[in-house]
Amino acid sequence: MLQKVWVSSPGSWALQESNSHHQGKKRCWKCRFVRTIIQHPCRRNAPRRSRKERMLRKIQICLCFCFVSGILYEISLLSSCVFSYLPMAQQYLTPEQVLNLGKSIIFLETTERLEPPPLVSCSVESAARIYQDRPIILFMRGLTNETALDMNTSYAAFSLLSSMKNVFLFPLQMETVFQETPLLQWYNQVVPEQEKNWVHVSSDASRLALIWKYGGIYMDTDVISIRPIPQRSFLAAQKSRFSSNGIFGFPARHKFIWDCMENFVLKYNGNIWGNQGPFLMTRMLKTLCNLTDFQGTEDHSCQNISFLNPQRFYPIPYPAWSRYYQVWDKSPNFNHSYALHLWNFMNRNRKVVVAGSNTLAENLYKTYCPSTYEDLIQNAKHRDLPEPEEVE
Repeated sequence: MLQKVWVSSPGSWALQESNSHHQGKKRCWKCRFVRTIIQHPCRRNAPRRSRKERMLRKIQICLCFCFVSGILYEISLLSSCVFSYLPMAQQYLTPEQVLNLGKSIIFLETTERLEPPPLVSCSVESAARIYQDRPIILFMRGLTNETALDMNTSYAAFSLLSSMKNVFLFPLQMETVFQETPLLQWYNQVVPEQEKNWVHVSSDASRLALIWKYGGIYMDTDVISIRPIPQRSFLAAQKSRFSSNGIFGFPARHKFIWDCMENFVLKYNGNIWGNQGPFLMTRMLKTLCNLTDFQGTEDHSCQNISFLNPQRFYPIPYPAWSRYYQVWDKSPNFNHSYALHLWNFMNRNRKVVVAGSNTLAENLYKTYCPSTYEDLIQNAKHRDLPEPEEVE
């Protein structure tokens, strides 16, 4: 009896027997063709076929081969598509499998917290919406393999972010990340408890190693994406002649990132904030380029690395960071920007998005991370509900 393959659900396959009596003579020509070949094998004692019959037999076999190959090719495309968009609920994918899909957008959470604030959710969600054909990965230091497998957890990071088809949450295992890089020796020697800026330094190192190994784009968790970044190899200017390391992108195994990792170790000083971050990127870029001031909205380029105008990510500079949490008479359109850095390090979580405040940040949430904004509203409603009175 013939069998055919059908897709019962994404990522799963089942076999279903074809009903040989249901369709009768109305079977499709494909089924009749395949059955003809299967049910009439060549007999050893059969009369010798004519040349014309042998040729027809060969043509039938070739057509059957092409037909089966076509089916297998379509199945491979379907399985690839399903794999590319498996949600976090599918716990069988490793970070390497997802990263090797290419073009990942990478976020890092190097604190131990498992309940990131709304700005982190907004950053990840906005990237997931803007880059729907790319994996969005949030590596979390506080996440363990045991936590990742617990699907009954009440953490919002799992319930909100993991519901997005191209978002993945993975544990950040630094020793594994630093393997085969100059950073491994540094990591084995450093004492985190004695480091003044360990959360930032470990993040600076991890982002370099991940981008060097797998390529893609790194973004800080206070960056809201508003349109795709067209460049593949780029650094973001925070201001003229000064590079940020909060957003950058390179192909895998790019020499510039390798050189940055070597300089990270050579010039390491954990007591100076940013020495392994924006100052590192700036001093390495200066070894390649003669940096000049930006004019208008132009971008600079040096040795196939794009140095993007401050308007691309920093239209509101860090001294004016609080403007994101103010009400504007007329909201800016950010036509020259790919994403917006909200300067959470300067804010230190003092100012937050409040539903109904009509601040610039609230309007950005509404537009670019509506699920996070809806969750924000629901949480505010729950907080405002009166406490149930105790019954004596």
